[in-house]
Amino acid sequence: MSVPCEVAVKCVLPVVRAMIARELMYTYGLRQVEAAKLLGVSQPAISLYSRNIRGKAIDLENDGEIRLLVTDMTKSLAKGPVSHRDLILMYCGICKAIRAKGLLCKLHKAFDPSVEIEKCELCVAGESVECV
Repeated sequence: MSVPCEVAVKCVLPVVRAMIARELMYTYGLRQVEAAKLLGVSQPAISLYSRNIRGKAIDLENDGEIRLLVTDMTKSLAKGPVSHRDLILMYCGICKAIRAKGLLCKLHKAFDPSVEIEKCELCVAGESVECV
């Protein structure tokens, strides 16, 4: 049995990091090493994100709400130091929005075939999205 947060960490977090990394480099002109430091990942990870080799489990680029949340987080990172607490809250806010929209369900089913996504509705129900 897997829980939505496991799927988010393995599948969604890399996608969000890839989106942020690309925006840091292309919008704010940061080098891969600088983007890696801000995201707390290695430079090779940033290289994989920028070449769409890692972080492609789900397409979030065309979702306006998610794109806006990612852009806001990227702006915060580009402006200067962000506290560990605020960084976690931003990631969790993006994940909550993804879960509330039901975008994680198919990934969860692929990750754990025993999940009955047709009957579940936990992520899209308001009270279950309050993880932080």
